[in-house]
Amino acid sequence: MKTGSHRGRVSTSKTLCFMCKQEMLGMGVVSELLKDVEIPRMAKVRQIFARDRLDSVPDALRSELFKEEIKNTVRPGMQIAITGGSRGIADIAVILKEIASFVKERGAHPFIIPAMGSHGGATVAGQVEVLESYGITEEYCGCPIKATMETRRIGFVAGQKPVFIDKYAAAADGIIVVNRIKPHTSFRGTYESGLMKMLAVGLGKQKGAGLFHATGFKNAAGFIPLYGNVILANSNVLFGVAILENPYDEACKITALTRDQIPEQEPALLAVAKALMPRIWFTEIDVLIVDQIGKNISGDGMDPNITGTFATPYASGGVRAQRVAVLDLSEETHGNAIGMGAADFSTRRLFEKVDLEKTYPNGLTSTVVSIMKIPVILNSDREAIQAAIKTCTEIGPTGPAIVRIKNSLHLDCIYISEALLDQAGRMQNIEVLEEPRPLVFNEQGNLW
Repeated sequence: MKTGSHRGRVSTSKTLCFMCKQEMLGMGVVSELLKDVEIPRMAKVRQIFARDRLDSVPDALRSELFKEEIKNTVRPGMQIAITGGSRGIADIAVILKEIASFVKERGAHPFIIPAMGSHGGATVAGQVEVLESYGITEEYCGCPIKATMETRRIGFVAGQKPVFIDKYAAAADGIIVVNRIKPHTSFRGTYESGLMKMLAVGLGKQKGAGLFHATGFKNAAGFIPLYGNVILANSNVLFGVAILENPYDEACKITALTRDQIPEQEPALLAVAKALMPRIWFTEIDVLIVDQIGKNISGDGMDPNITGTFATPYASGGVRAQRVAVLDLSEETHGNAIGMGAADFSTRRLFEKVDLEKTYPNGLTSTVVSIMKIPVILNSDREAIQAAIKTCTEIGPTGPAIVRIKNSLHLDCIYISEALLDQAGRMQNIEVLEEPRPLVFNEQGNLW
């Protein structure tokens, strides 16, 4: 293996990369230790959630946009910035396209700005790449994308802390804020992930996000409305578009809020979003296997509201697992491996996809470093799972209780080990779809 073959790592003729050192030290020793660890058979089950959803996202959105108090904010000739974030929101490209079309119908001139703090490696090219991975392009949305990491100071919090926003947004005649309302992964408050956070953090680019996060997640619940209200008072925010998703990652409600309604009505929407959150119905297990993590899936790579892998003490919930094994990165995350540090074990194939230049800016900006640490790296999916099982204690007589999920967004169909089948049979919100069978690995020891 060439020492320069791993992105984001520095190699010299005298310094071997991490994986090469692993090979020289003898990964065969690790394989020998794990070879007799039995992986139980797994059964496919369906988790049952309520499934209200919009019949037509464009129709529902246009109905909101053409409310009198919303449409009248857009006047002919205005230059209007529309925010595009870094999360994998359902139908986000369609939503931004429809908003741009609405703005043009009103005689104004829309453009999209990346509003994602330090994401995308905190670079212009990286943030445009994130948008494009969601289908948000100039051709599709029918308007320019104006990307910059430059900001403008527009006010102060508590008379001393400066507040910054994207320079194009600051110069625009109007700003339309678009985001999904959802519980945050690191704190609890009146406002969590949503429109106010998009204003306070996303719109501030790396500079603004860094200043906000310097207050710490312990204080985030109080500072989001402080920053958000300063931006609302000192910029040309016209309105916000709030998106709620059902447990199946589908849009179930879209609401357009005037600038005054954003701070007033977002808390109620957050309460609804919390009720809509999916979950793993099993509360305590031995091993959680997560096939894939990524920034498109969650700000933490995998949503700790689902996986229980919280990086701060200011939020809690999710399944309780003794060990967590993460197997791969999504393509849409572009090498940003935030979240890998919340796992106990991972794989060579994930490690080789990690781009530290994309991963570290996010953690350095947020001040949360644990989730960008590198977990124990194993040769394959099989060995990562075996290591997780081997290091569990007090495993029950029927074997390890294991849950395997694709990612923290898609929880309708999951896999459970035989030890959980009796419990599943007694649960009304679980339907067993298949008899348990062995996991199938390819020649490299990775899951098919």
